[in-house]
Amino acid sequence: MSNSVSNAVFRKELPLVINTRPVERAASLTEHLQSVGFEVVNMPMLTLQPRKVLDTDIDTMRHWLAGGYQALVIVSPTAAESGLNVWQALVTEECKNIEDPSHDKSLSALLPSPIIAVGDATAAVLQAANKSVLQPIIANNEGMLAMPEIARLQADDSVLIWRGLGGRRLLVDTLQARGVNIDSIAWYKRMMPESAANDYLKWSQDYTSHTAGFIEPQLKPIVIISSGTAFEHWVTAVQQAKASIELAFELADFRYIVLGVRLADMVASQQLEYWQVADLSPDTIAAAITS
Repeated sequence: MSNSVSNAVFRKELPLVINTRPVERAASLTEHLQSVGFEVVNMPMLTLQPRKVLDTDIDTMRHWLAGGYQALVIVSPTAAESGLNVWQALVTEECKNIEDPSHDKSLSALLPSPIIAVGDATAAVLQAANKSVLQPIIANNEGMLAMPEIARLQADDSVLIWRGLGGRRLLVDTLQARGVNIDSIAWYKRMMPESAANDYLKWSQDYTSHTAGFIEPQLKPIVIISSGTAFEHWVTAVQQAKASIELAFELADFRYIVLGVRLADMVASQQLEYWQVADLSPDTIAAAITS
């Protein structure tokens, strides 16, 4: 079975699934959907690029390590990996500055605040580094807001977020409305892959040749969208293809699986058919498709 744009197989009995997640986060979902019988096309609409670590980021990390925040929220495995690297560098630096190696105030001995990991993959990165983490029952903004460690935050408390550039606005907006101070470090930025629009165009041409531009409603391809930025990039790719080929598909020629309320609102505003899911686990996605 195919998991690439260029050699997708088209089956009549099941809808095709398009996985737009970044390459490094797509594999387990694609493999699971294939194992239960779906043809899956990997068509990333996001690529994650590291950002330069700034002096202000280091200052923020030092402030966290000194106990300046009531919680640390880590929203992705990429953010976890990047933050851990800087954390360890600061630990190493501190240890060099401590004359007594057994000094119990060294950074290596500190857990300055509860660490909240969003999603199992994020938690796994931290656990592999022997860090104790908490997780929301549901791995999204709403799930985090329901956690006791977040729910009890009051005015003038402070939270640090490790993240990518953009995203997680519901959490930030809700806490700020409560008077909580929010600082964040954006370890990476989300970009549209250079090949994304061309990959979609080529897939669209191939798919159109098999469907003659007509898709039965129950067999509309299903597009998995995990963020507002990915949806914006998807819209760009579809619109560019419409300007290039005859019988080009419209946004409404697809059905969507979207993560969370905010993204559901974005898709609904364009009168598109969608399922809203609470998390992006393979079982959750498969259940939504087959519901």
